Amino acid sequence: MKIQDITYTEKKATRDGFGEGLLEVGRTNSQVIALTADLTGSLKMDDFKEEFPERFIQMGIAEANMMCVAAGMATTGKIPYTGTFANFSTGRVYDFIRQSIAYSNKNVKICASHAGLTLGEDGATHQILEDVGMMRMLPGMTVIVPADANETKAATIAIAEHIGPVYLRFGRPSWPVFTPADKKFEIGKATVLAEGSDITLFATGHMVWNAIEAAKNLNARGISAEVINISTIKPLDEGTILDSLSKTRRGVVCEEHQINGGLCDAIAHVCSRSMPVPLAFVAVQDTFGESGKPMELLKKYGLDVSDIERAAETLIHTHSKVK
Repeated sequence: MKIQDITYTEKKATRDGFGEGLLEVGRTNSQVIALTADLTGSLKMDDFKEEFPERFIQMGIAEANMMCVAAGMATTGKIPYTGTFANFSTGRVYDFIRQSIAYSNKNVKICASHAGLTLGEDGATHQILEDVGMMRMLPGMTVIVPADANETKAATIAIAEHIGPVYLRFGRPSWPVFTPADKKFEIGKATVLAEGSDITLFATGHMVWNAIEAAKNLNARGISAEVINISTIKPLDEGTILDSLSKTRRGVVCEEHQINGGLCDAIAHVCSRSMPVPLAFVAVQDTFGESGKPMELLKKYGLDVSDIERAAETLIHTHSKVK
């Protein structure tokens, strides 16, 4: 597909996609149980609660207990989906996830909303920017960060069939919906959204749309940018990454997360082992966030469309293709 042909049909929060996916998978799989820590509405779990009250558990503001209960349920063959903000899904309960879920390889789906800077006005205490790194370091943990509401819905459905712990990260604000509504989510598979020859833009989550917009602007200036949606950060689709870089020989990695520990590190590790090429990183530069409007925060912290363009152009101007 040409980059100019990628458009969005509407704006919708990725958390809405989670709520829709949870309801659908609840209808098709009676083993699915939903738990939340006093955030039913925020995670769009209301419809599941209404249709399956016997399979919905309100845990109150007791996130650690929720993780332990979910681990216990998994031992009985149930498929528990835990729902709370990303900060509370990881930072507050990390020891319980490590010991009771990851170490034991429990079939728990940790579903985390309101991640990253785009949480907005709630500020630094809630804007978790370290969660992907924390989760991808746990042995056996699958880490998924969908790009829009459609992909979040599809991923929510797909993880029920995956045996083992999963961390599913999504967000608060309305965001462009551009992936097909009927596309099945394939865990561990990256998607080449548009082909290019001069540079590869790797992105995950909300940053995928920003990468698409940046690629359109670069194309207008004569730079051919390949855009790849890395919706599964672990296991990483190394084949697609290396295939693209073997052609473009340069890459920009974009994520709404700290520069350390997340997708930036993951792709850098792949390249250092298999294909050393110049890389640039559009991510939060080892700092905490602050209260503000989502788009203004992305701009202030260097995650705007223009920041991706600037990183790509700088990389092209300073590094000729390494053969």
